[in-house]
Amino acid sequence: MRAARFHRFGDPGVLQLDEVAWPAPRRDEVLIRVHASSINGTDLNLRGGGLGLLMASQLPFTPGFDVAGEVVGCGPQVTAFRPGDRVYSLLGHRGGGAAEYVAVRQSRVGMAPQGTDLVSAAAVPLSGLTALQALRGEGRLQPGRTGVRVLVYGASGGIGAFAVQLARILGAHVTGVARPAKLDYVRSLGADVVLSTEELDWTAAHEPWDVILDSPPALSFEQVRPALGDQGTLVSVRGLPNRLSDAAAMLGRGGPRFASVRTAERGLDLAFLSRLIESGELKIPVDRVFALDDIQAAHRYAEGTEVRGKVVVSVVEGGGS
Repeated sequence: MRAARFHRFGDPGVLQLDEVAWPAPRRDEVLIRVHASSINGTDLNLRGGGLGLLMASQLPFTPGFDVAGEVVGCGPQVTAFRPGDRVYSLLGHRGGGAAEYVAVRQSRVGMAPQGTDLVSAAAVPLSGLTALQALRGEGRLQPGRTGVRVLVYGASGGIGAFAVQLARILGAHVTGVARPAKLDYVRSLGADVVLSTEELDWTAAHEPWDVILDSPPALSFEQVRPALGDQGTLVSVRGLPNRLSDAAAMLGRGGPRFASVRTAERGLDLAFLSRLIESGELKIPVDRVFALDDIQAAHRYAEGTEVRGKVVVSVVEGGGS
């Protein structure tokens, strides 16, 4: 089968298509014929050498941390799926989505939203789950909790575009922050207020925010502290704090705090996102779709400043329903 891999770190030019062995589903794994995978910040960071020596032992590496496709085989312990099921999945830390087939543990797999093509569905798992778990988990948003003010920083990106919509669905008043050229797009997602990164002043917030979601991630707790309410939270999509002030705010008791979200493969959360998509409440923010043959161009575009939402890599020629 074909898989996109990089054998060394560098710019998108290091990506190449290789012929590799088919995966075989073991025990509780399902074999998925991949229709599409999406590009996330993790892919770009790993390919560029962001983790250096930690990743060197895993080269060559196939990027892609979420997929959508069709089940074509099952391990002997699989009970939740059968061949022919339309599914999507958040893959593990070994990636592997930018390939024609992938074997995944059934706990990481959910039924794809009905009425949604599989190419679009591939944009959901990592970004959608990250946004949902950041808001409902660390941000403590729940339906019925009124008067909550949420700011999404990086609102035009993949995680940010999901977060703006989900925060509105959960009943919050949402401020979306993005580059000036993307404010109309953020407004179309349902943001109550849009601000450009150039005009945002953390010290001049008239009303504090209960949750600030940093989706690039680029903010520090010290920086946004003046704009947080007494019990407000800066939620970063960075797995661990990389500043002493952030770590101190994470460990502190009472008052504003810092929190990191580590995305988990929760089937119930995937099912929740599917229901929202099927009902029309949640739109999948796909910007552009590239063929697997054009994965270098897809990574170049994803690294640029024009992206609005998600970039998807279609593996099955002609798309996939």
